[in-house]
Amino acid sequence: MGLTPAVTETNLLPPKFEAWFASRGWSPRAHQLALLDHGLAGRSVLLIAPTGAGKTLAGFLPSLVDLAGRPKWKPGTRRRGIHTLYVSPLKALAVDIERNLETPIRGIGLDIAIETRTGDTSASRRQRQKLIPPDILLTTPEQLALLLAGHDAETFFEDLKTVILDELHALVTSKRGDLLALGLSRLRAIAPAIRTVGLSATVADPDELRAWLVPQAPDKPQALSEIVTVIGGARPDIRIFEADETIPWAGHSARYAYEGLLAEIDRRRMTLIFVNTRSQAEMIFSELWRLNDANLPIALHHGSLDVGQRRKVEAAMADGRLRAVVATSTLDLGIDWGDIDLVIHVGAPKGASRLAQRVGRANHRMDEPSTALLVPANRFEVLECQAALDANYIGAQDTPPIRDGALDVLAQHVLGRAVAGPFRADDFYAEVVSAYPYRQLDRERFDRVVDLVATGGYALRAYERYAKIKLTADGTWRLTHPRFAQAYRLNVGTIIESPMLKVRLGGKARGRGPVMGGRLLGEVEEYFCEQMKVGDTFLFAGEVLRFEGMRETEVIVSRARSSDPRIPVYAGGKFPLSTFLAAGVRRMLSDPSSWGKLPAPVRDWLALQRDHSLLPKPDELLVETFPHRGRHFLVLYPFEGRLAHQTLGMLLTRRLERFGLKPLGFIATDYVIGVWCAADVGSAFAHGEPTLSRLLEPDMLGDDLEAWMAESYLLKRMFKACAMIAGLVEKNAIGAQKTGRQVTVSTDLIYDVLREHQPDHILLEAAWADASTGLLDLRRLSDMLSRINGHIVHKRLDRISPLAVPIMLEIGGERVAGEADEDVLREAADEIIREAMA
Repeated sequence: MGLTPAVTETNLLPPKFEAWFASRGWSPRAHQLALLDHGLAGRSVLLIAPTGAGKTLAGFLPSLVDLAGRPKWKPGTRRRGIHTLYVSPLKALAVDIERNLETPIRGIGLDIAIETRTGDTSASRRQRQKLIPPDILLTTPEQLALLLAGHDAETFFEDLKTVILDELHALVTSKRGDLLALGLSRLRAIAPAIRTVGLSATVADPDELRAWLVPQAPDKPQALSEIVTVIGGARPDIRIFEADETIPWAGHSARYAYEGLLAEIDRRRMTLIFVNTRSQAEMIFSELWRLNDANLPIALHHGSLDVGQRRKVEAAMADGRLRAVVATSTLDLGIDWGDIDLVIHVGAPKGASRLAQRVGRANHRMDEPSTALLVPANRFEVLECQAALDANYIGAQDTPPIRDGALDVLAQHVLGRAVAGPFRADDFYAEVVSAYPYRQLDRERFDRVVDLVATGGYALRAYERYAKIKLTADGTWRLTHPRFAQAYRLNVGTIIESPMLKVRLGGKARGRGPVMGGRLLGEVEEYFCEQMKVGDTFLFAGEVLRFEGMRETEVIVSRARSSDPRIPVYAGGKFPLSTFLAAGVRRMLSDPSSWGKLPAPVRDWLALQRDHSLLPKPDELLVETFPHRGRHFLVLYPFEGRLAHQTLGMLLTRRLERFGLKPLGFIATDYVIGVWCAADVGSAFAHGEPTLSRLLEPDMLGDDLEAWMAESYLLKRMFKACAMIAGLVEKNAIGAQKTGRQVTVSTDLIYDVLREHQPDHILLEAAWADASTGLLDLRRLSDMLSRINGHIVHKRLDRISPLAVPIMLEIGGERVAGEADEDVLREAADEIIREAMA
């Protein structure tokens, strides 16, 4: 549905709104008036608009107009609840929206109260918001879940008119999206007339988001919201960084580009430097400061830094006091900080939509082009960056599809519903299946989830601590003890990070009593600290720190000097390569006519590969075998992303072992899989013992996968996350916090009991579903095995091929699985390159 001429008339705006627009030399855009038209008619709507198009004002304009015409509250009468609820995927985005909304509210002269409620909001302010609700509340999915679990939820939300969901595409594809969808279904039960507004700049399937925004009914056609699409916007100016130095063969640091990046920063007013992981952010920030002879003001921003430090950086950005900020995804959604005129992305973006989102932070104006610079860290990343640039040119999007709602999230929601008050299963089931992700949930599985919360499941029902709700004589489910309400509030949410310890600069690491002195810098993962001894140094918050010891849940550090500090690595920090970009890389490899866009070193590399071995066609899988220093190597080039490659590598080593080919280990990147063996795999494949088609047949995802998963720690790892989200195991206990080791021991014991006594337990089912997507990428691997069936090309070589050089260097640079002799595998880079180029 497009825009109609009727909504381009400004008569929808009250006079004082028109006057404010005119005072700033503006005219309302057509899509802003279209959303006002839908809002005044009470219709839910999805707005798809490019960055800088005024999405935020468009989303809030109907609420501001409605609130402007509402009679003032009279003392002595009932306090009104909130009018508009805004939900953001980022705490920083909610803070930014509050700041930006104050401009029209003050300029128009509106008596409207607007406040934020995030994990950083003080307890006293949260309590005051319950007693005196603001007109507009800006919050996150987790805080919404907590509000809905309050005894006063119905009073708090009964006047709710509008829910605005910002960066909707980033919310709906995760478990946070499932939690939010269930929260929306609960809000509709409290205030049936509410309408929803979805805002997004990057949408692959608009109808999915339109359906997500509105309630669904079983056995009826899919319901859809209205849609307003803004066509246009200046095409971004994106280029790939070119350096005088040779582009590295492997690695992720991009050190070759740092001096050039500083020169770019020096030429700009403000530059935002995006990286994909927190460890990369720390390293790049440190290196830029080391080279920063001009003392340009550069800051660091990522989710593990102390909130106070992050807010200082955000304020400095908004005031234009910084020249550059190195950031992770904490700043890549919708935020309009200061006058950013360049976005630099270090490393490949991993997705066309992610690149579009991050590039849009520059200029943040619809009619002016965003300027961005892609800095590939190695030669394969050059190909991916070019594929991403090509995708951006045609406006391609590759956000993942919305999957079925997670059962562990539903279990958490069931407990939250009981915390709010008694409920009837029939009514609650109808409420749950109205949420788009749960629209296909059958009653039997719903009842099993309720039973999980009530008993822990058949194998655990003898233990009182798992009995959190009970069915009472009046037919309602009720909480069994108030302590479960406290536990719910302490553990709500779906983001399961590795156990974290606070980093305190100064203070004491020994003795009794609380840690005294020093300021908090942020958090690092517990396992990282367990490997450290007093005197070790590491890089964090942009400083070199000396480990002085641990005290309860804190790490005590002091400032230090070191030329070789360690860098904390955070679990789950890497994005997967999107299917869309992977296909683009395969097409580019097979088409020499497209190489003209690539830097000369990369063109030469591909030409050498073509001459020495071959380059696969888009639907082919190239498999190379070659000897090197007493070992035999098998290198595959699927270009399907690290998750699918890791799974394939694990299954391959099992199969190679069964065929007597003595695999010693493997390594997987986003692009390539490398396996090394004691036996001559090249000879075996040449003689059909086995054939590669037999080794890589699609049925390897059957018995082989199940046998490997049965003995793998991966399923236990996923079960631990599901158990924590479902509330079966609590990370944060009343008055204490469990260590990561304590939680792992608890969940491992439960896992073993359930595997033996109740293998069909609902959480084992949930863990397998998560592993299939989050750790194994089985659908993508299955699609690949089907695609290459009959299209596998084996090239038996006598030495390393040019295309294999990066994976051979990775083998020497990472800890690898297997029993390989490290002295044999840790090859010198110059020797490998010299051999491949001979």
